[in-house]
Amino acid sequence: MKYVAALVIALVLNASANLLMKLGMKAVQAGGGVLKDGPLGAVLVVLTTPTLIIGLTCFGLNAAFYMYALQSDTLKISVAYPVMVGGGFALIAIIARLHPALAEKLNSGQLVGIALVLIGVIVIAMQTKADSA
Repeated sequence: MKYVAALVIALVLNASANLLMKLGMKAVQAGGGVLKDGPLGAVLVVLTTPTLIIGLTCFGLNAAFYMYALQSDTLKISVAYPVMVGGGFALIAIIARLHPALAEKLNSGQLVGIALVLIGVIVIAMQTKADSA
């Protein structure tokens, strides 16, 4: 159970990191773009933009929790990775739709796609449990 909890935490951290990077880059782009002052300026922009620093920190923590989850003898990579990627994809799409600064539109095809990805992840997880029973 602790490995599954670590995987869920990793998923949330990964989605958070991606969303924070998008929000941070929107602010950077409004100021002229990340490469406005060249590569060294880009490093400085990243290191002085709190949203980007927090996003990068979330990526690092995501990796730590994901690696912890992967050390489980029972949690297979063939389940962990689809949960991480599929769950993260759905979470990001939904939050990007609801967050006022992003307000991304989701058409009916995208909603169907998100549902199919989630159904696929659930089927993979359920089948894996059935195989180990």
